[in-house]
Amino acid sequence: MTNTLDEHGLYGDPNPESVEMLSGRAAALELLCKVLNQKQALDVTLEKNEAFQALSSRDKAFCRMIVSTTLRRLGQIDDLIQKCEERPGSSSSNMMLQNILRLGVAQIMFMHVADHAAVDTAVRLADGAGMDRHKGFVNGILRNVTRNGGQLLGRQDPARLNTPEWLLKTWIADYGLKTAAEIAQANLGEAPLDITIKDQSSMNFWGNALQASSFPTGSLRKPSGGNVTALEGFDDGMWWVQDASAAIPAQLFGDIEGKTVVDLCAAPGGKTAQLAAMGAKVIAVDRSAQRMKRLNENLERLRLQDNVECYIADGAEWRPKNPVPFVLCDAPCSATGTLRRHPDVAHLKSQKDIDSLIEVQRRILRNAFEMLEPGGVLVYCTCSLQKAEGEDQITRFIQETPNAIRLAIQPEDIGDMSEPITEHGDLRILPFMQAASGGMDGFYVARIKKAAS
Repeated sequence: MTNTLDEHGLYGDPNPESVEMLSGRAAALELLCKVLNQKQALDVTLEKNEAFQALSSRDKAFCRMIVSTTLRRLGQIDDLIQKCEERPGSSSSNMMLQNILRLGVAQIMFMHVADHAAVDTAVRLADGAGMDRHKGFVNGILRNVTRNGGQLLGRQDPARLNTPEWLLKTWIADYGLKTAAEIAQANLGEAPLDITIKDQSSMNFWGNALQASSFPTGSLRKPSGGNVTALEGFDDGMWWVQDASAAIPAQLFGDIEGKTVVDLCAAPGGKTAQLAAMGAKVIAVDRSAQRMKRLNENLERLRLQDNVECYIADGAEWRPKNPVPFVLCDAPCSATGTLRRHPDVAHLKSQKDIDSLIEVQRRILRNAFEMLEPGGVLVYCTCSLQKAEGEDQITRFIQETPNAIRLAIQPEDIGDMSEPITEHGDLRILPFMQAASGGMDGFYVARIKKAAS
């Protein structure tokens, strides 16, 4: 029997497939509300959300894509909704209604979902949320979007609309208007999947097995999407997911086989695993017991746990029993360099958060340097695009610390790339670099030697 549409454009007697579609979108609505209304990180919410965890693998991927797309394009989506309302702003007072509309617009305008499916499920979401009297409103707005959205989209400035004003102003002050616009535009793309291989001698094998291409800095790269845990070699601990930018800092120590390296703020453990795979005796320190549990789980899967000694402690205060030759300090930061893969960050952080993080970073950086033995090397990094969390921190530290010597990073240290190297010999990676290969996470890295007193 053919289903017919009711007065709201709804299909009657939904079949099991349409029920699954609605379940995925209902989970997406829960997730979006958690992020935007309750300011919870998306990754944390995904792990804890029962509705999401109950979905099939296919529906999980689709659900996550809806939420990520909505967060990434939120400025454009809200602008479209406002322009398609008879009374602009009429939906903004009801957060649940607003989020239902956002999910619908994201599917129609940015995910190429069939218009009728996006509209139908959005109206059903409103009904399921107890907003029966708003079903006609949702139907009307979204049908207006299907008619006029393409024309309205062509008049938008995506980079400006999708970047919080305070963040865009910071990037303009740090890099100038042109580069800030390039950063904002690059953040609208979906990040590829980067992989670090445990045994670097098997790069060619895993490149073929995973259908991944080699990246200049030593990572393997494949298009994003799919179930990572189902890929060959994952369960056997042959590799782990790690952005190409994040894989650089551990490589800057050189030969560390048999030597001790302290990894501060170590969880969830990508850099810890790298150091251990390079033969180092790693001391991993992180203040979060929950994150440290995840680090240990990752190390066990990779069969690297015997090379790592773990401590749950504050990186600004913890010290090893004896001075060490190497310290990796991946300082807590605003994570604005990861917006391509974590679009929720733009809606969870503020300038106030940056100000408080800067002081935390300063304390951890000072403590990291103090635990070095004379001649020891510190690598400091953050996945932030703000210079206040990177260049400014190191400039001040060098000025205040007579025995701190900057060790300039050379192109040969990073796969012969010269573009990210600053005039001072640090790395400032921006999201649009290596664009032809899929770009990179924004990152800052500095290498410092402790001179003998």
